[in-house]
Amino acid sequence: MINTEVQKTAVSREMNDTFLQGVRDCVPTLLGYMSIGFAFGIVGVASHLSILEICLLSLCVYAGAAQFIICSLLVSGSPISAIILTTFIVNLRHLLLSLTIAPYFTKYSLAKNIGFGALLTDESFGVAVNKAAQNGRLYDKWMNGLNITAYMCWVISCVMGGLLGQWISDPYALGLDFALPAMFAALLVLQLQSSASEKLKHSLSLILYMIIFMVLLSYFVPSHIAVIASTVIVATIGVVTDK
Repeated sequence: MINTEVQKTAVSREMNDTFLQGVRDCVPTLLGYMSIGFAFGIVGVASHLSILEICLLSLCVYAGAAQFIICSLLVSGSPISAIILTTFIVNLRHLLLSLTIAPYFTKYSLAKNIGFGALLTDESFGVAVNKAAQNGRLYDKWMNGLNITAYMCWVISCVMGGLLGQWISDPYALGLDFALPAMFAALLVLQLQSSASEKLKHSLSLILYMIIFMVLLSYFVPSHIAVIASTVIVATIGVVTDK
């Protein structure tokens, strides 16, 4: 009887860790990819990128914030070195995301781990962390289902946005360049709403610290450096003071 229950549990776990289950778990996040992808495609066309360039940028960079920044830098005539450096700095957070879930994939090859990390996004990271918290483990097939679904949705959405953008003369007038900040603001609000009282106070204090450090540092360094430095400082404070 006990063996039967163990076998049923094992089968249930296997069914919950398949590629198809990864696809299913990704579905709730697809609206976010689609909205930001469409916005980027439209902004990309306004920045004089071709549909092919939008597609290649989405395939190779695969980072919403970085892709919007690349468009802005291209329009301003920034050198390629500045574009590469800025993109690298903006995407540094993915190093922390990958390090967080890396312990769950130590049994897999280096090539597989590179694939997991290369296709990891803020949204898929959130889904993966939630999955790990529930099951205490992550599997390669499930992770591939999650990542590949998100990747395909992002690229298709960017291309579709580019095609649509050819008929929109001024996307900036619609505020589409603020789509990404708006999404992150919404995610922040949802996280604060779900936080316990003490956790909420801690989060709000960190937001206040972020504003103070950013304002102070902006007097001494360029604003984009102030944002990055403030983020590192406040993130460190958050880790040290988190209970």
